[in-house]
Amino acid sequence: MATKRRALAISLMTASCASILTSCKSSAPSVAEAPIVPVAIVGPATLQNNVVLSAEFEPFQDVDVMAKVAGYVRDIRVDIGSHVKTGDVLAVLEVPEIQDELEKAKAGVAAAEANVVTARAGVQRAEAEANIAHLSFQRINEVATKNKGLVPRQDVDVAQSRDAEAVAQLASAKSALQAAQESKLAADSEYARAGAMMQYATIRAPFNGIVTKRYANTGSMIQAGISSQTQAMPVVRLAQYDVLRLTLPVPVTDAAEIKDGQSVDVNVANPSRTLRGKIARYAGSVQMDTRTMDTQVDVRNADGSLLPGMYAEVHLHLADHPHVMSVPIDAIDGLGTSVEQAYVVRDGVVHVVQVTTGLQTPTRLEVLSGLEAGDQVVVGRHTGLSEGEKVQPRPATYENGPSHS
Repeated sequence: MATKRRALAISLMTASCASILTSCKSSAPSVAEAPIVPVAIVGPATLQNNVVLSAEFEPFQDVDVMAKVAGYVRDIRVDIGSHVKTGDVLAVLEVPEIQDELEKAKAGVAAAEANVVTARAGVQRAEAEANIAHLSFQRINEVATKNKGLVPRQDVDVAQSRDAEAVAQLASAKSALQAAQESKLAADSEYARAGAMMQYATIRAPFNGIVTKRYANTGSMIQAGISSQTQAMPVVRLAQYDVLRLTLPVPVTDAAEIKDGQSVDVNVANPSRTLRGKIARYAGSVQMDTRTMDTQVDVRNADGSLLPGMYAEVHLHLADHPHVMSVPIDAIDGLGTSVEQAYVVRDGVVHVVQVTTGLQTPTRLEVLSGLEAGDQVVVGRHTGLSEGEKVQPRPATYENGPSHS
């Protein structure tokens, strides 16, 4: 009986130990599962590099119209807001001294013309006297040669001397005529100068535009524009509004892409509209303090609805790469360095691949080499991932939905 009790106790202890071991075994931790990583699919896309910049409309030309000569304003024909064409009269100055110079120059021209007439008559008279003196010498010389002793030698010498004297007088008369003609040219030049200065008394518009400021009134004393800027006062300020400028500070990273004639979209807020324009000119050098390059866009404003000082948002279309292999920007490590790499998941295993990138947009990146269409690349942070690690890929989600090509 005791033997049976002892056997039963041993059996119960054995079953209890087996139960405990089984319970311990079932509560042991399982092998860690592979981590889940977000991935995007490599595929074709059309990438565009568009830079958006803000700028302020400026007049195409904006100048203070100065007077070339000093004088009093006799008549001013424009005011603020006046629309003028090239050559229109803005103001007329009263300059009596220039009018006197013009009259004096005119009289000088008349005197010079009279001197030319007198000198020309002197040449004709000298030519006639030279011809008579030469004929006389020829005749007396022929007689003296044929009939020796008939004509005294002294008479022949006197005739020869008169002939030479007449030739010299003719040369002098011609020289006097040339001097008179040169004086006539000088008088004409002085008259033209006085006339030009008199024309400067009428101030005209240098281009089509609008008068934005009027400095002078009738009777105002206007100094010549060549005087010191502290003394010279403009007549009016003229701005050209039919074409306006936009000066854009293009960042140094995009400066190399700027070309003449590139299309731009100009968005104006009030009234809301989009205008089409082109790059008209650019500085060709980067400012060291701002690291930007001034680039100008000309915008037609025939209807005058745009005003200087208004702001516009300009979209520069710097590059357009259609149907290129691309990935999200956060799929590439070391972007912009000599070592750019991506983490590719193939058959649940991570492979670190060296890549070459091209055009970059705010969200995506062109891949030139290293990846193929359909590859799954890990996006986001790559910390902790290594070559050969097993992972579980899951499609990444962005603000606009899952990543797609």
